[in-house]
Amino acid sequence: MEKQDEYVIEIENLGKEYKMFDRKMDRLVETMIPAINRHHTFKAMENFNLKLKKGEILGVLGKNGAGKSTLLKMVTGVVTPTSGTIKINGKISSLLELGTAFNMDLTGVENIYQHGQVMGLTKEQIEERKQEIIDFADIGDHLYQPVKTYSSGMFARLAFACAINVDPDILIVDEVLSVGDMAFQLKCFKKFQQFKEKGKTILFVTHNISDVLRNCTKTIIIDSGKKIFEGNVKDGVEKYKKIIVGLGIEKNKQEALTDEQLLEENVNNISSQEDKDKNTEKLWKENFTQNSNMVDYGNGKAEVIDYGMFDENGNYAFAIENDKEITLKSKVIFKEDVKDPIFTMTLKDFKGLEICGTNTLIEKVITGNFKKGDIAIAEFTQILNVAPGKYTLSFSCTHFDNKGELEVLNRKYDALLVEVLSMKNTVGLMNLESKITITKK
Repeated sequence: MEKQDEYVIEIENLGKEYKMFDRKMDRLVETMIPAINRHHTFKAMENFNLKLKKGEILGVLGKNGAGKSTLLKMVTGVVTPTSGTIKINGKISSLLELGTAFNMDLTGVENIYQHGQVMGLTKEQIEERKQEIIDFADIGDHLYQPVKTYSSGMFARLAFACAINVDPDILIVDEVLSVGDMAFQLKCFKKFQQFKEKGKTILFVTHNISDVLRNCTKTIIIDSGKKIFEGNVKDGVEKYKKIIVGLGIEKNKQEALTDEQLLEENVNNISSQEDKDKNTEKLWKENFTQNSNMVDYGNGKAEVIDYGMFDENGNYAFAIENDKEITLKSKVIFKEDVKDPIFTMTLKDFKGLEICGTNTLIEKVITGNFKKGDIAIAEFTQILNVAPGKYTLSFSCTHFDNKGELEVLNRKYDALLVEVLSMKNTVGLMNLESKITITKK
């Protein structure tokens, strides 16, 4: 039988409601005359239950407005629940809204002391941590200037340094591990790893499912204020990806559906979505994160009019898992007759480095001839064994003219912003899938 003191966080039947008024006058009337009801109720959190043990790292997933931040604010005491109970066994450090304890008129050093006092540290404890905070923030002489003169980056660095350099039992993180430049982000994640190694309990809210896969021991999914999933990380991420694409669990069915029923429902939803797409002629690219700074050029003899990513079942793939097959498609319309066009795809990092790519010429695919008005769909199916991270996808159509000169018909460089996911860490740019044998002699 489980002991109560095994848990550092126990949440039972948690609920949070907000009064919503259609007009300002309705709020005033109800304030002046409480007997008159002029509001309707918004349930930000409903019948939420959760138990976390020491050392567990919980990834909290959900779309914007699902209730993730509301949950964390109630756990940290920033927001008072409407119903239910929250029991905390240990000291909490939260990284929700950085710098909330700062006084903008005080210097950085003075705010280090003030933040420490708010966190319940003694003067001696603050002195012990002071230099570590200063080194971590690394903002130089600005530390001795009023915080109101800081850039947003400097403010975030100092606030994060103050918040992270304490010794809590429970760490609560809400989308703040991406503050500052890349070097500072690296320090943030190293600190996060130290908390993991010390066996701290961590609640981690993020939209980056790669971080959840790499860091968390379990996950929950919140949808419209309700917990619709709790379990292992891989299953949680798979369910979350379905929710993102509109194949999630309906509110009134929640956890009552079996896996077989969910599969049948998702198949029906996919068919319905396909029919809808056919009727509305929705472009593939509209389902993905398009790059507003895409580079688009060519001689106009053809145009890449659409592109997208699809999984092995032909459904939209909103992220690339580097151990699963994926198909990258581009749709090209020809505005003049073209012989033997070359279709290409390229994956690049955010620095512009071409990580990998191929084309029909390299793959020795004979494409044939196309006349004005023809449309071609080029499909590249492969496993992209690259390191997890954020990349861009490029598509293009070229060909060699009668003189043997390469003609760029149309290039859509850095057209889509994509993310590659992995269940394991990778050294360098590629996932080698090595088979290792150790022999002792």
